[in-house]
Amino acid sequence: MFNWFKTSLLMAAIVALFGIVGGMIGGERGMLLALVFGGGMNLFSYWFSDKMVLRMYNAQEVDESSSPYLYGMVKGLAQKAGLPMPRVYLIDEAQPNAFATGRNPEHAAVAATTGIVRMLSERELRGVMAHELTHVKHRDILISTIAATMAGAISALANFAMFFGSRDENGRPANPLAGILVAILAPLAAMLIQMAISRAREFEADRGGAEISGDPNALADALAKIDAYARGIPMASAEAHPETAQMMIMNPLSGEGLAGLFRTHPSTEERIARLRALA
Repeated sequence: MFNWFKTSLLMAAIVALFGIVGGMIGGERGMLLALVFGGGMNLFSYWFSDKMVLRMYNAQEVDESSSPYLYGMVKGLAQKAGLPMPRVYLIDEAQPNAFATGRNPEHAAVAATTGIVRMLSERELRGVMAHELTHVKHRDILISTIAATMAGAISALANFAMFFGSRDENGRPANPLAGILVAILAPLAAMLIQMAISRAREFEADRGGAEISGDPNALADALAKIDAYARGIPMASAEAHPETAQMMIMNPLSGEGLAGLFRTHPSTEERIARLRALA
């Protein structure tokens, strides 16, 4: 419950930041244009983000005949969670990882790498797929997509302010120093908020995944195993599209920031500790 409240506050904060940046660039008109721009980007992301990310990872859809093990596992967990059957995809990558995408439970997809299917035991993989189905159930994909889109739009507006300068409500050029500060600080603030949203949703997905699978220790064991191997195995698709790292069950990039504020995911140790406490 706390993480949902925290997410709501953070989403409100990133929308407010978007309006502030628009206002600094062009007054009330700038704020209105910024909100229209952001709304258009969100609408596009809402409808097409799942297709885009699956194409980025060259994910191949599987069914009961082509991958009975993974498909059957997801089908059983989806039924237990009271969810429509999502599309299931395999990604030909050695790194153990997985993610969920789609605008709502009726148009959802879950994807797993070939590496995670080979590396984890059946109970561990069940825990991971239950985690991803929790993202679907909580509509975290939509939340993350909106946060990422808003952060990207804020960065674009900040760059606009840097190159063209900010203006007041009457269209007169404003202090150039303000434009420089907006260009530097606004994207940083947006990124921090986006990452905080991502961390809060991961904790909720861990808890929900443990409930669906009925085995918190299985997910804890899976996270420990993924953490031990993922950083030593590169994932070319993720390196080519670092903006998608927050979607994974664990950040696939070895260059994740050391400070907690700059993490897309909570620390593995804290996630495992919370799951062990649930068990």
